[in-house]
Amino acid sequence: MMKVTAVYPGSFDPITNGHIYIAERAAAVFDEVIVSVLVNERKTSAFTVEERCVMARESLGHVKNITVDSFNGLLVDYVRQKNAGVIVRGLRAMSDFEYEFQMALMNRQLAPEIETFFIVTDPKYSYVSSSSVREIFHFGGTVRDVVPQGVYEKLSNRCCNP
Repeated sequence: MMKVTAVYPGSFDPITNGHIYIAERAAAVFDEVIVSVLVNERKTSAFTVEERCVMARESLGHVKNITVDSFNGLLVDYVRQKNAGVIVRGLRAMSDFEYEFQMALMNRQLAPEIETFFIVTDPKYSYVSSSSVREIFHFGGTVRDVVPQGVYEKLSNRCCNP
C-alpha cells in the first residue's frame, strides 16, 4: 500500500482548537500530515513564523504522524517538494467553501496531480478564527476555551494583552 502524505497549510497566527481539530482529523485519514506555517511577508503577524511553529508543535505533539514545518512561495511547489499528494483545508462556513473552492481549482490548474481534501470543522469551532482570537483577546475578551493553554499563555505575554 502506498503511503499518503498530506500538507495542512495556514498562517496559524495563533493556532486555535479549530486548527487542532482539523489536523487531528487529517492525521486519522492520512499516513503523515505536515502542518505547515505560511511565511507571508505581505501580512503583519502577531507571532513570528518560529513562534507559530513552536505553538503548533506544542499543541500537536500528542499526534504521532503530524510534523510541523514552514514554507514560503507557491503551496503546490511546497507540496511537491515534500512528496505529498494532498492539501488539507478546513471549512467553517459556506464563505470558507467559496474561497477554498476557488483556491482548490487554481491549485488543480497548477498541479493536477495534487488533490485538495476538505474537512468540516466541529460546529463548536465554526466561529473561531485566528484573527478573531487576537481581536477578542486584545479587547479583554476570553479566548481560553478556543486556544490551547500554551497558546493562551503566549497571548498573555504579548503586548496585545489588555
